[in-house]
Amino acid sequence: MDSVKELFSALGIAQESVTGGSLPVHSPVDGARIADVREHTKQQTNQAIDQAVAAQKAWRNVPAPRRGELIRLLGEELREHKAALGRLVSVEAGKITAEGEGEVQEMIDICDFAVGLSRQLYGLTIASERPGHRMMETWHPVGVVGVITAFNFPVAVWSWNTALALVCGNAVIWKPSEKTPLTALATQALFERALSALATHRRIWPRW
Repeated sequence: MDSVKELFSALGIAQESVTGGSLPVHSPVDGARIADVREHTKQQTNQAIDQAVAAQKAWRNVPAPRRGELIRLLGEELREHKAALGRLVSVEAGKITAEGEGEVQEMIDICDFAVGLSRQLYGLTIASERPGHRMMETWHPVGVVGVITAFNFPVAVWSWNTALALVCGNAVIWKPSEKTPLTALATQALFERALSALATHRRIWPRW
């Protein structure tokens, strides 16, 4: 249990978010009860969705390469905490250590891909039958993206969808598996660290 608490601390999971909740979390490795997570109410869920809708209206106006900077910083956080997050995947999902760290590596890889994509959101220029005219293809964000993940890939699937959605100007709502909420809390904590680093260095934000 002490080693799990050390993982919580290393990954930035607040103690109050894993104690006193209504959702017990058991490790499939030995059946040990390792946390009691607080669940969102229907009202809290609706509030989160409303906040995502409002945030997306501002986020879509941030230039795509600057959106990619956030994902680059997320990738750096994942690199720094690969061993700890991989270990938590192992404890919570029952994977061997190599597979747990391999899943985190997939997160890092998609972040690298998304950073490059943020500078390649091209549109076509199409010949027009009208003299002196041309048609241009412009892609727009879809809005708020919902990501639902299963217990057997608790973090990689989130990253595949979220990294691409964010660089394309969308907001994301994540519903993790009730069997693996701890890895979701850890990932959220690392993402918030990336946001904090971005804000501290003022690398991106216009006034919005």
